[in-house]
Amino acid sequence: MAIGVVQVQQGEQASGHMARFFIMNWTVYILFSQKLNRFYVGYSHQPDIRLLQHLSFLKGNTAFTAKAQDWKQLLCLSCRDETHARKVESHIKKMKSKAFIINLIKYPELQRKVLSRY
Repeated sequence: MAIGVVQVQQGEQASGHMARFFIMNWTVYILFSQKLNRFYVGYSHQPDIRLLQHLSFLKGNTAFTAKAQDWKQLLCLSCRDETHARKVESHIKKMKSKAFIINLIKYPELQRKVLSRY
């Protein structure tokens, strides 16, 4: 978390004076590259900025996503906090299945099931 930023869960009030703060929403995202015909699963509190990093050679671009510059964001799953996002991401990666990811994208009830698991 950045210095000077107060993390507030949704629905909570910030205590004390109302200095600058924002709600840090954590998201598990799924990207797809047509060129590689591969999915990439990650988590971030800024998925749009993270996508730009994957598309460029900026700091944070992983070796895997550097192999293509045509990544498209197919799904974002909103998580309670960073720990929840990490567990959901790990679960999806452990499945090691394109079919699972395709079904996750296609079926909202599967998304809810995965999110509620942790």
